[in-house]
Amino acid sequence: MAIRYDKMFHLLESRGLTNTYWLRQQGVHPATVNKLRKGERVNTDTIELLCKLLQCQPGDIMEYIPEEKESTEG
Repeated sequence: MAIRYDKMFHLLESRGLTNTYWLRQQGVHPATVNKLRKGERVNTDTIELLCKLLQCQPGDIMEYIPEEKESTEG
């Protein structure tokens, strides 16, 4: 999971919105909400919709977390 959407869920919570219910009310498909929760890939149309709904920038709702490489010492 290189992309996380924790920032979006914190933003929703800070605005007093019940995250999954509010997102679905705004037209975000339940399967997409599940992908966001799991940090799975969503398309740029979804990112654009979320930014429009929340009046924010992509960096306000998502962040890149580099995956740790396994050590190959030997």
